[in-house]
Amino acid sequence: MILGWLILLLLAAGPAAWLLDRRGSQWPRWIALGALTIDLVLTLILWVERAARVSLSSQDVWLAELSLPWIPRFGITVHLALDGLSVVLVFLTLFLGLTAVVASWTEIRERVGFFHCNLLWVLAGVLGVFLTMDLFLFFIFWEVMLVPMYFLISLWGHEHRVYAAVKFFLFTQAGSLLMLIAILGLTFVHARQTGSLTFDYPQLLGTPMDRTVALWLMLGFFAAFAVKLPAVPFHAWLPDAHTEAPTGGSVILAGLLLKTGAYGLIRFAVPLFPDAAQTFAPIGMTLGVSGILYGALLAFAQTDLKRLVAYSSISHLGFVLLGIYSRNAIALEGAVMQMIAHGITTSALFILAGALQERLGTRDMRRMGGLWATLPRFGAVTLVFAIASLGLPGTGNFIGEFLVLLGSYRVDVPMTALAALGLVAAVVYSLALIQRTFHGLVGESRTVPDLPARYLVTLGAMIAIQVWLGLNPQPVLETAGQALESLRGFGDRTAVLSRR
Repeated sequence: MILGWLILLLLAAGPAAWLLDRRGSQWPRWIALGALTIDLVLTLILWVERAARVSLSSQDVWLAELSLPWIPRFGITVHLALDGLSVVLVFLTLFLGLTAVVASWTEIRERVGFFHCNLLWVLAGVLGVFLTMDLFLFFIFWEVMLVPMYFLISLWGHEHRVYAAVKFFLFTQAGSLLMLIAILGLTFVHARQTGSLTFDYPQLLGTPMDRTVALWLMLGFFAAFAVKLPAVPFHAWLPDAHTEAPTGGSVILAGLLLKTGAYGLIRFAVPLFPDAAQTFAPIGMTLGVSGILYGALLAFAQTDLKRLVAYSSISHLGFVLLGIYSRNAIALEGAVMQMIAHGITTSALFILAGALQERLGTRDMRRMGGLWATLPRFGAVTLVFAIASLGLPGTGNFIGEFLVLLGSYRVDVPMTALAALGLVAAVVYSLALIQRTFHGLVGESRTVPDLPARYLVTLGAMIAIQVWLGLNPQPVLETAGQALESLRGFGDRTAVLSRR
């Protein structure tokens, strides 16, 4: 039942934060911090208690599971489950949720309670997506993420917030509808084959079907997840949404919502349709490499700091797509590591960009320049995360991208060589970010405060996690690896097995 409480606590804390806003703007902030901290502690206790027991059993990969009947007539259940893949993403969700609250502490000054209500509901939806094993419930949580995120962008965003919010809504809703059709199609095919109507993911695995039908159903899932990832050419909503969203919204978008697309591909699109995924793999790898190069090129061309980080996300998540469709254990582990490392790095860069905009009143790097002299702590911390973003050894990004390239090399050498060019491009746009913002001629004379202690503590924790992932990735790889072994459709598992 603890899995249900993780979601219900955030769903209940949201309205509570909204209602208690009448007593003062600090109440919603502390309620959000309290709810997320309790969830983080509960998850930590669950992981410590269950991880050792599960590692001794090769039969059960679930750390925890909850299954309750909901609408038995249509085979719909409340089926929540936590394995090694889910748990690392749940930890990421709760940690970045806390950082989003801290980053919004002084930025959000109007309708504070409603802002934190929407923030907590988005996070509840993200937790639901990472924990649900019933496809009907999965679709509901997928939609739960959408509406609160629309409000976060449209109500607390910047000058073009309504346009960005509508664009985000239309793209993701179009993808969602295609996924709903695919879910219903899969369920009906399963019912026709077995006589049992169900939305339960474990039961739907291995459903026999015609190859053409499987390919079309797989494409329905792929469309929804590719929009959310985002993969080129489904990415057009992302730069506007990231640029116009408030800092907390950008953190949730970059750190978590994009990861739900990658998670969906790993958990559902490939295992449910392994043969179709194999047929589609060359196209998936091509889209991944296209995203790596396209995102890097557009990132370098930007003068808006947040748009630069947004396009760099498209490039970094291209590695995730490449890793998934390389369909071997090494590349898949690299994709998971890249999801976590990118979540930390890009969220930190958006926090820094938002804090700079709060002080300078602009995101235009042409109006910055020479800020290191007046904002040395800003400069130093941004340099650390720029280095992490370009994938320097000793950071989690390096581990993720290196494993993806190592795995994809075994499948397609020319594609790997093209993807490796993305690493070179990352150096160029990351250093350009530092040069244009903190070095060179002073853009405008200003006297603004440097990073306060609250930001230093938050960003310091993110630096520590990045370095820990870079120097000691084995715990994360082992935790997620056990769950990845159990997924169908990812080819050989020799790389994982050989380490044991």
